[in-house]
Amino acid sequence: MLRMQRVHLPFRSLTSLPRQTSEGCVGGTRAAYRSKLSIRNVSTSKNESGSPRLVFSGIQPTGIPHLGNYFGALVNWVKLQSTAAPADKLFFSIVGWHALTLPQDPKLLSESRTTMVALILASGIDSQRSIIFHQDQVQNHTELAWILSCMTPIGKLKRMTTWKTRLAVSRNANDESEVDDSLLNAGLFTYPILQAADILAYRATHVPVGEDQQQHLELTRDLAETFNRTYPNPTPLFQLPELILTPSKRVLSLRDPSSKMSKSAIDPNSRILLTDSYETIVKRIRSAVTDSIAGITFDPVERPGTSNLLTILSACTGEAPAALAERYAGSNHGTLKKDVVEAVEETLRKPRTEFARLCEDKTFLAQVARDGAEKAQEHSDRTLKQVRKRVGLS
Repeated sequence: MLRMQRVHLPFRSLTSLPRQTSEGCVGGTRAAYRSKLSIRNVSTSKNESGSPRLVFSGIQPTGIPHLGNYFGALVNWVKLQSTAAPADKLFFSIVGWHALTLPQDPKLLSESRTTMVALILASGIDSQRSIIFHQDQVQNHTELAWILSCMTPIGKLKRMTTWKTRLAVSRNANDESEVDDSLLNAGLFTYPILQAADILAYRATHVPVGEDQQQHLELTRDLAETFNRTYPNPTPLFQLPELILTPSKRVLSLRDPSSKMSKSAIDPNSRILLTDSYETIVKRIRSAVTDSIAGITFDPVERPGTSNLLTILSACTGEAPAALAERYAGSNHGTLKKDVVEAVEETLRKPRTEFARLCEDKTFLAQVARDGAEKAQEHSDRTLKQVRKRVGLS
């Protein structure tokens, strides 16, 4: 239905890492930062020990996902599900508490929670194989987050820089320099701890994330190690979860290819949503900003608009952007846009149709979420029972 989309390294505490740069990369390079984590690709994420994996990932219920969200998260979830061993467990959570770190319309948030269940199912996640649930229906997340917050130095949280990105996007700022901590609330500042609790409550072994979230997984691993060291036991409670690097395409705004595609951008023609009709896709791709240079080349720096169209086509077809550029070298932007329209429509047609069907059955969607929450509660209860015992709260 869908077109889809490395060795265990010694762990280092965040206290030993250099200060984070404004780009979110340790020492100024992503390579330096990524070397601190145990990283695998989605297609090579088997557990080397041979024991079953437990995969955890989450998505916020903040409106209909756009192409970047779809290729960055949902497509990779389906890939993980299709390659999972029979004994592996997969938990996919709709993280409502994280959504509250920025202002939300209560009515829209409530509707979006149900909508996200339908979108996850429509994208190809099987509720009989994977556990789909609302984070806010499992109180173990917040209890563990509080316990972890009591052992998290403020200095480590100050090294988390993604709050600036989230604030900039929510306010349609041109870049992170336009926001500062006067706009920062405590929830947004501490949400990496809640994210760690989301993962550790299930003692996840593997976590699929994009590059912008690697810093948070490092904090999760650090807190797991800190807990094990603070409350020693012959059998450590938490193992250090491994990062599964999702090979997501960086999809840019169709109207301003200097920024990422965003659901909150003022111009609706800047994005393509999973529920957009064929006519809407045609309109938005046709109006996409390119340039006046003849021919088609893949050059994200000098030709960001053209390169963005190639990136979208690549995400839909699986062919590398550079290879596509060679194939379209003698073509014009009109031809490229026409083919991008058809590729996007072919990619979204089936999930869009399935989404519309599922939205007619709210009872079924509620049952899926309820069943998932019960399974998530049961699994995380076992972890929290051990946590309470080790910290002296039982």
